[in-house]
Amino acid sequence: MEPPKPKIGGVRWGILSMLLCATTINYMDRVTLANLKPIFSTELHWTEADYAKIVFCFQLAYAIGLAVVGRFMDWAGTRKGLAIIIGLIGCASASHALLFLVPTDKVITIGSLTITATVAFMCVTRFLLGIAEAGTWPGCIKVVSEWLPRKERSLGSGVVNAGSGIGSTIMPYVVRWLLAVVSWPFVFLFTAGLDFLLLIVWLFKYRTPDKHPKLSKEERAYIEGDLDVPSGKMSWFQLLGHRQTWAFVVAKGMSDPVWWFYLFWIPGFLTDQYNLKGATAAATAANLALPSMAVYLIADVGSVFGGWLSMHLIGRGWSINAARKTVLALCVMCVLPVALVTQGIGLWPSVILLGIAAGGHLGFSANVFTVATDTVPKKAVASLAGLGGMVASVGGMFMAGLVGWVLTVTDKNYFILFVLAPCAYVIALSALHILLPRMEVMKLPDADKA
Repeated sequence: MEPPKPKIGGVRWGILSMLLCATTINYMDRVTLANLKPIFSTELHWTEADYAKIVFCFQLAYAIGLAVVGRFMDWAGTRKGLAIIIGLIGCASASHALLFLVPTDKVITIGSLTITATVAFMCVTRFLLGIAEAGTWPGCIKVVSEWLPRKERSLGSGVVNAGSGIGSTIMPYVVRWLLAVVSWPFVFLFTAGLDFLLLIVWLFKYRTPDKHPKLSKEERAYIEGDLDVPSGKMSWFQLLGHRQTWAFVVAKGMSDPVWWFYLFWIPGFLTDQYNLKGATAAATAANLALPSMAVYLIADVGSVFGGWLSMHLIGRGWSINAARKTVLALCVMCVLPVALVTQGIGLWPSVILLGIAAGGHLGFSANVFTVATDTVPKKAVASLAGLGGMVASVGGMFMAGLVGWVLTVTDKNYFILFVLAPCAYVIALSALHILLPRMEVMKLPDADKA
């Protein structure tokens, strides 16, 4: 009879729950505009091109922010760094509510570009939000690398990634509920309030493992006892000299723009394809709420399951290389049928396929993030996550422009876009395997000299 295993403790799961709250609220801030888009299209007369410009500004800011935030997070540390990021997100989100003060009939000309004042204002506020939100994912993934042993990180990344689905799931209902009692500016103020509440909790509750007062010796030994990659500072130039970096950057850079497309255009697609626009703002929000919730609820399952499955396979004796890539391939297969949603198959079959595709993406993303924690030093994880996110956000900028152009010239025909989406994942997985045929740890003989 085997002796009972010593109790390790579960402080790390409490830390992970705070990260889940952070990414959930982050996405509530992010998708608020997408859920209000049908209202603004009617009341403010925004076109698809106008909306694409606003999305482009968010993506541009996100890319700029990611260019520096990873290094900032590695320098400031997770407690201070994420506290600053959360506070900035709250301020940026609250600034969106000032849109109601902008004259709806005013036009602004910048060179050869002519846009309405409301579009210009939203471009600015979304730019500020993009700069602030750029820090959330690099910071959270760095916390995962600090608090979880290697074998549990794919599950940790899956839970963190699930916040994007949870935030996107509940926000349609939050918008529906708020619009029934208040006007739309208060939707932005509501999410900003959640950011500031999270900031207070974070400052009171979060500490790194070496400073956490409730972390037992047994749990700390469990966290630190797993075979891990070496530590040491690294510059971006050093990171770019390794295939592990390029595998992560290419995989993320190819797949994430598709997620941005889903995130910002699924509500509009469902509204246009299945005539969900109501007579009032509250009616439109009510019509969108259940289908949108279903899409992202399925996505949540995909995110957590994708992370759990990878961990489960490793626990069954699979190599990290085989486990990660098998799950990545399964996630790609989940995305492939999504083009059928444009073929008039009905609202709920479309919702199911969109949910499976979104879940496939989140499972894919969770395992790609885990590749970073598998193969690079802990002190460089946030920098690598920022670098990959920056490349992905630049891709998202081009995706926003492409979507706006395609929908304009085709009179809102989404077929081409939903055909291109699965191709991105096939290319991403192929590139990752070619660049990293085995999940090798980055060799860093001079890392500490950087």
